[in-house]
Amino acid sequence: MTDHAGGTITALVAQKRNKSRVNVFIDETYAFSLSTIHAARLHKGQQLGPGDIAQLERADAVEVAYEKALNLLSYRPRSEWEVRHRLTRNAKRKLPPDVLDDVVARLRRAGLLDDAEFAQYWVSNRQQFKPRSKRALRYELRGKGIQDADIESALAALDEDDAAMRAAQKRVSRLAGLDKQTFTKRLGDFLARRGFDYEVSREVISRLWESNVAGLNDDLDDA
Repeated sequence: MTDHAGGTITALVAQKRNKSRVNVFIDETYAFSLSTIHAARLHKGQQLGPGDIAQLERADAVEVAYEKALNLLSYRPRSEWEVRHRLTRNAKRKLPPDVLDDVVARLRRAGLLDDAEFAQYWVSNRQQFKPRSKRALRYELRGKGIQDADIESALAALDEDDAAMRAAQKRVSRLAGLDKQTFTKRLGDFLARRGFDYEVSREVISRLWESNVAGLNDDLDDA
């Protein structure tokens, strides 16, 4: 935020490198810049006091942060904590808490930020591409600032045995040709890294050894 005493707007000039920004000159001197949406309300000869400038810059800060948040959300859904963290980390200047609060409130109203929906998305996405245990998913979601109630709701329908089986099936083709002991250890270590406990992993490994690898190894022996 600038510390300008105010005066008369003498020029409004679009920035050469960023056409979405306008430089505002007061009394022939550069004072500050605004997004075009806010600069459109101004005109040459307009009088601005310190309070007017402060309001304009605050509104502009919200607009800039909101656009950055929309860009973040264009890649994938985010939790509220993620949005706050990324906006704060990437800001050239420290964003005041009230600006962040306004951005988050605006995103909520637009239906773009909902931690309960994010938790559902995260669990569904993980189970589709990188199945994990409930314990591992809890850890991940807590790290993204999700409240326990939303986490448990998202995990309620998760079948951990099925998740472990699908995780192991994605890995088992790499283990063909191994002896049972090595197969069991490597697949067990893999499932442990995904957060699955020993009992779940043991059952999955046993089923996969009998139905896939053992038969494949028999075929190799007969060739």
